[in-house]
Amino acid sequence: MKSALALGLHPANHTDFNVAPIDHLFTIHTAVNRQTRSGVILGEAERIGPLEALRAITLDGARMSGEEHKKASIETGKLADLVILSADPTAVPAAEIEKIEMLETIKEGKTVWKK
Repeated sequence: MKSALALGLHPANHTDFNVAPIDHLFTIHTAVNRQTRSGVILGEAERIGPLEALRAITLDGARMSGEEHKKASIETGKLADLVILSADPTAVPAAEIEKIEMLETIKEGKTVWKK
């Protein structure tokens, strides 16, 4: 992803849920840390920062489906879809991102799930 960003592209990040569970925090964690299950760093030069990883699963993900005008960032006139997390992924040590918990999910301004 780092190379794509350096070229001025806006790559989206996702998971193939048939292969791995849908866990966006883990997706962010892997983009930031690029560490295999056995602990090997795979492509260290391709690591991106937490903010870039968040953008890849939100705004850039919505851009891939042509929906960036109505979702994926907090702006007037957009859907109020967001999550409340136990910590800020941009403020915790990179290795701790996968330990952040989802506390609440808000869709169109209404709580649809709460821990």
